[in-house]
Amino acid sequence: MNYTASHPGETLSHLEQRRTPVQDRSRERVELILNEASQLISEVGVQGIKTSEIARRAEISLASLYRYFPNKASIVKALAERHMEKLASVLKELVDQLNFDDGFDQLIDTYAEFYRSEPGYKEIWSGVEAMPELQELDLGELFDNAQLISEKVQALCPEMDKERLWLMCVMIPRTCSGIMRLAMTMEPQQEEIMRNELKMMVRHYLRARLKDC
Repeated sequence: MNYTASHPGETLSHLEQRRTPVQDRSRERVELILNEASQLISEVGVQGIKTSEIARRAEISLASLYRYFPNKASIVKALAERHMEKLASVLKELVDQLNFDDGFDQLIDTYAEFYRSEPGYKEIWSGVEAMPELQELDLGELFDNAQLISEKVQALCPEMDKERLWLMCVMIPRTCSGIMRLAMTMEPQQEEIMRNELKMMVRHYLRARLKDC
């Protein structure tokens, strides 16, 4: 699976939107393109989408679509960024109320719900390893979330070594993310079992590492 730019010399800028919408009509058109693309991806996967079909569903010309997005990869990247923005606001609220009893269970359930309900999310992020640009976004989100969570935990456990705590907060979400991506490819009953086992694993780990807090 290859979502990368078609020429070796291309950079991340080639995957950006051609235009940043300013007027309301332009913003609405970009949202329409992304909405139709996400729905199509949920139906046929990332590899199966075509810009011509996205344009047809959005009821615009292909030339109009290319005014905003130069290629399919730029649309996928824009959708990935939109996913992250939506998740970030939800996660920040959860982290603000984080506790060691069920806080990480709630974080895991939030990711699971996002996988199930957000069109195109599962299909895009299951192929993250095949697109370096998504890997870059994924790593940035991981470090941002680790910082957010570690600051909250540090306030609850001020005696903990900051570097160790930050690395723990990198490791736990990365582990959870990998397991959740695998679980979401399975049957619902299997997914639920894996999710509950993941919660137990995280709880036992935290109990051992944070027992003095």
